Amino acid sequence: MTDISGKTKVCALIGDPIEHTMSPAMHNAAFNELGLDYVYVAFGVKPGELAGAINGMKSLGMPGWNVTIPHKVNVIPLLDKLDPLAEKIGAVNTVVNDNGILTGHNTDATGFLQAMLEKGVEPKGKKIAIMGAGGAARAVSFILADRGAYPVILNRIEELDWAEKLAAMISKEFDIEVPALELTKENLGNVLDYAGILVNATSVGMSPNINISPAPAELLKADLIVYDVVYNPIKTRLLKDAEAAGATTVGGIDMLVWQGIMAFEKWTGQKPPFDLMKSQAMKFL
Repeated sequence: MTDISGKTKVCALIGDPIEHTMSPAMHNAAFNELGLDYVYVAFGVKPGELAGAINGMKSLGMPGWNVTIPHKVNVIPLLDKLDPLAEKIGAVNTVVNDNGILTGHNTDATGFLQAMLEKGVEPKGKKIAIMGAGGAARAVSFILADRGAYPVILNRIEELDWAEKLAAMISKEFDIEVPALELTKENLGNVLDYAGILVNATSVGMSPNINISPAPAELLKADLIVYDVVYNPIKTRLLKDAEAAGATTVGGIDMLVWQGIMAFEKWTGQKPPFDLMKSQAMKFL
């Protein structure tokens, strides 16, 4: 790592909890590789401390920072402006400090899309089944609709109202019809009869529950593209089942790395090496 001096610029992650984040490993490796006099650290910030933390980082002249749970929505009133996508989504995970002007971005969404495009998958014009209706599903749904895709939101019956609200928001924003359905085997099977892409935007299959999947294996097929936003484990049960069926797969680790790359670029003006940041993330996992 570059020696820290009075000239070193500090970037950070704020959230609660943050003990298990791999962002410092990814970003510091990239800073070092590019010879940039930056350092990236993680700060645990409780909800009641958010405003003070933002003011402090701004006063210290930090060029930018990432924002994670539980602050992605509550940070918005503390910023000066949002980029158009972050405004549509209503959530921010990256902040840029331009001489005291704080701008919020959502590189979760753009990172998700970039990981898909890097695999040669263009969602424009396609029907896409999205499992989940929480924060990840919101970012995914908006970026896909913005790209010209047609999302279908499926969520468990206990939280079907979340899916309905999300579908209504996207329908209004993009002037398209977005169905909201209960996530059942029958409904998912019907949607996959005409949808070429399946996205898991739930936490189902995340460590330690690595042997469960949100989609029955028998519904997966060779002409399907399956994208799981879960990155721990690197290869989820859903992705294993999809590979066994001959489907094209995209893992959450690629989304994680791309969102980091896009934040890095906004802070430094330079693009870090994908392979290096991915290897650091995988080593951490």
